[in-house]
Amino acid sequence: MYIPFSTIKRCSSRGREDQTVVANLGGTILCSRSSFPYFALVAFETGGILRLLFLLVVAPLAGFLHYFISESVGIQVLIFASMAGAKVSDIESVARAVLPRFYAEDLHPETWRVVSASRRRYVLTANPTIMVEPFLKGYLGVDAVVGTEIEIHNGRATGFVRQPGVLVGEKKAAVLRDMLDNSIHIGLGTTSSDYPYMKLCMEAYIVPHHTKVKPMSRDRLPRPIIFHDGRFVQRPTPLRALIVILWIPVGFLLACLRLAAIKLLPMPCLYFVLHALGIHITVKGAPPPLPEKSTGQSGILFACSHRTLLDPIFLSISLGRPVAAVIYSVSRLSEILSPIKTTPLSGNREQDAVMIKKLLEKGDLVICPEGTTCREPILLRFSSLFAGITDQIVPVAVENKMTMFHGTTVRGWKGMDSFFFFMNPSPAYKVTFLQKLPQEFTCTGGKSSHDVANHIQKLIASTLSYQCSSFTRKDKY
Repeated sequence: MYIPFSTIKRCSSRGREDQTVVANLGGTILCSRSSFPYFALVAFETGGILRLLFLLVVAPLAGFLHYFISESVGIQVLIFASMAGAKVSDIESVARAVLPRFYAEDLHPETWRVVSASRRRYVLTANPTIMVEPFLKGYLGVDAVVGTEIEIHNGRATGFVRQPGVLVGEKKAAVLRDMLDNSIHIGLGTTSSDYPYMKLCMEAYIVPHHTKVKPMSRDRLPRPIIFHDGRFVQRPTPLRALIVILWIPVGFLLACLRLAAIKLLPMPCLYFVLHALGIHITVKGAPPPLPEKSTGQSGILFACSHRTLLDPIFLSISLGRPVAAVIYSVSRLSEILSPIKTTPLSGNREQDAVMIKKLLEKGDLVICPEGTTCREPILLRFSSLFAGITDQIVPVAVENKMTMFHGTTVRGWKGMDSFFFFMNPSPAYKVTFLQKLPQEFTCTGGKSSHDVANHIQKLIASTLSYQCSSFTRKDKY
């Protein structure tokens, strides 16, 4: 087939500082032309497994209509299946907190080379604007996003689209004509349906969809994605979505079995039982011995990096004995299922300091100074609350691995966090005990509580090869 434009590799990115670029989303800014994974994320996060199943069932029909009727009709089917009846606030929340990470892992490097060199950036897309705008404007610095607008009634999506309908072909060209107050220097597209608007640009280049391209590294984004939400670890292609749907009933029963073992069995035998149930636990370093009560020595305070609400439990399993933990905010169900004593923090520093001191008088204690979880290889700023209470501090570096579901959430019901972690076929935890903090590095040795907290953060970050940051739980969404 004759292609009237050069490929994007022939497009120079030099001298574009004052120019304007317009590009399509699927297959151009993104490597993948398929929008199914992103609709699947919206479906699952707003409607659960049944909504995802419905989308998966109608996806072949959408594909048939796309190729044999029109792209517009196929997209409308996906919009209806994934959004009909969903709260608009939920869709917006998914677009802000869940989709950006997956879009960022699908960026086309050649397109970004050109787009990032341009001063003004426009994106035309057949996908709903509500889905793509937070990522494109918030992380790529796009000036304007023109996409399909969905119908809304009483705060919920109807599943239908507003006029002029799904933006494809000539509709994109019509929109671009309305935007032509200034010349569009560069037009980027993928298929013949992009040609109408590309012909309106001073230069136009095709991004070949038949050539396999490795997505761009997220490190090159203008703004890093530090916090993100959602249950899926991997982008839900149709095959992965089918596997998840088939696995969830089995995985839920397996999670119940694993949780029952943790709750009912003695702590010393859990390490071996969980290994038998497919959970891999790696323990490194030498944990300190149990303090003798006869000497009047206070308990050890384990300052632990925070990945899921299960961190104190896996630390206890690694020690072979239950260790009490102070918590920031967990659901009532998680407290009931916990095999260790948990005490919530009140938020009042003076009251919390007194409470932690009393708990240490009774025995060892686990605290996660970050205050909330972060999925990226980054440590949030450590609270200095614990550092001035005791000089018996042992830093603990924890990290975990999940292949299907994340064990933390902000949007969803937090009571399901532990279930989703244990629904992974073979989750893993690695617990590394560092040396007890020397007295000269504690408040007793003359250090301030902030210095102690920062020092422990650096020690743990160095062990995990993570970066230290000044982000706090207040920065999370």
